[in-house]
Amino acid sequence: MVYIKTNEEIAAIRAGGKILAKILKTLKTAVKPGVNTADLEAVMIEMVVAAGGRPAFKDYPMGGGIFFPSAICASINDEVVHGAAVPGRILVEGDIIDLDIGMEWPVLPEIRRELGLPTNPHSPGGGFYTDMCATVPVGEISKEAKKLLAVTQECLVAAIKKVRPGARLNDIGGTVQRIAEDAGYGVVRDLVGHGVGYQAHEDPEVYHYLINPRSTANLELKPGMVICIEPMINAGTHRVSVAANGYTIISADNSLSAHFEHTIAVTDKGHQILTLE
Repeated sequence: MVYIKTNEEIAAIRAGGKILAKILKTLKTAVKPGVNTADLEAVMIEMVVAAGGRPAFKDYPMGGGIFFPSAICASINDEVVHGAAVPGRILVEGDIIDLDIGMEWPVLPEIRRELGLPTNPHSPGGGFYTDMCATVPVGEISKEAKKLLAVTQECLVAAIKKVRPGARLNDIGGTVQRIAEDAGYGVVRDLVGHGVGYQAHEDPEVYHYLINPRSTANLELKPGMVICIEPMINAGTHRVSVAANGYTIISADNSLSAHFEHTIAVTDKGHQILTLE
């Protein structure tokens, strides 16, 4: 089911998104050679709790009795998504790391009362969900890695510009696919963007490649929809595999992978990025 959020709910999501954007900015600044991802995890949790929120990804059910172990999806180099920040790993000069973070906010009723925010009836915590990601260089990185990051970010920016009432998901997916493939890169197909707000992941699935235009999945965007656009682009093949831990997704040919994401609301006149400071 695709949920249409009220203006008041979107305002609450935007308020949480601003906080999440500040947290991501802090994490990006902290990324340096020699840094332990467990230390980034500690910063993330401390800032989320201090803001009155809850990390959305820690202990998230991955299926098969597996629960994601960390608040940050810290995916390094050929890891596409779901790289865990704990147990800690040491970042090395030349690495690239995806910092994919999500938050439910506010989970404290007193904050909702103080700010006059609605309560999310779909979550026991009562807060609303936001989600965002950036891929960050660790020190000096290769020309190949710099190009991959630039192209992936270009994919996200261009796709967001397509969001407006009456547009369809293929407008987003086709834009990402064209930019990425023109650069010689593979667009990951096994993972997609998603709706967000009431839950960390909800309908619709947001494709970063073209699907059958006649498919019912090629939804028309309507005001009140809140979606995450998150192109995952591999420097080589679009194909992926699952690591031995059962949840980290890696590029099938071990090529570098990059990932950028924002939470976006469809508005009457176009769109609004909800995960900006």
